[in-house]
Amino acid sequence: MSLRRLLSSSVCPSLLLLSVVTPAVAVAADLPVKPTVADLVKQSKPADWRALDPANTLYLDLPTGRVVIELAAAFAPQNVANIKTLVREKYFDGLAVMRSQDNYVAQWGDANEKEPKSLGTAKAKVQGEFTVPMSFDKHFVRQPDADGYAPEIGHSNGFPVGRDPKANTTWVAHCYATVGVARDSDTDSGNGSQLYAITGHAPRHLDRNITAVGRVVSGMELLSSLPRGAEAMGFYGPSEAKMPITSVRLAADVPEAERSHLEVMRSEAPIYQDVIEAQRNRGGPWNKYAANYVELCNAPIPVRVHPAP
Repeated sequence: MSLRRLLSSSVCPSLLLLSVVTPAVAVAADLPVKPTVADLVKQSKPADWRALDPANTLYLDLPTGRVVIELAAAFAPQNVANIKTLVREKYFDGLAVMRSQDNYVAQWGDANEKEPKSLGTAKAKVQGEFTVPMSFDKHFVRQPDADGYAPEIGHSNGFPVGRDPKANTTWVAHCYATVGVARDSDTDSGNGSQLYAITGHAPRHLDRNITAVGRVVSGMELLSSLPRGAEAMGFYGPSEAKMPITSVRLAADVPEAERSHLEVMRSEAPIYQDVIEAQRNRGGPWNKYAANYVELCNAPIPVRVHPAP
């Protein structure tokens, strides 16, 4: 029917014209109600969780609170060993967060390049461990989603990791809260005396270009909320206040009563597959669309305070 014939009909012309130019609006069907990650955590059993290993847990204590870092010793054994030496010799005590770059990283260590603090018995240079052989990783659980930065992705003991079976390599991915070793251009120019934590959207282009040594499991808000530095790349200028570091300690060297008692969901536990699915296809009633996909960095593994007996 032509527009002219519609207008000549006995029905109100304005209504007829509206019916011609207004497209139909699709109404999404209600998604089924599904368990959330919080629901699954409540349903979990004690065997679904593991306590943090005190020998591979760092406490970065700031005046504002404690940042708990789990070290990925299997993925960067040489760098982690050097960091432990620095920590045990109290290298970081009295230093500060030197950089807070918007949507990128918070970095801490010694900002004094002219008279740097002594490294003690720690090594001045450590070869970058951008990847390690897949045999180093005994806990990989593959996530079926595609990824632009790795042929395979998944989690290993809670760490988000990428793998390349053809090259027989694996690495910790640069997701939010990943901790890495700052370096210059040379691959062996890092030693762990300057560390950073990802505070913005996952910069996955750093994967396989820098050594990732762990991840923040608690207290991340203390780093991500720091004022942004005014100088290039978010470094703090001489007149800007820097967040001082009270101390950095290995949990193994801290009295039991002063430790943070945290548990990480086992990535090899069957319930973790349900956690991944809960993030891949979120249920209703608030969600109106299920993506049937989740990025590696959008599927963080749950962490909780150890429940009282």
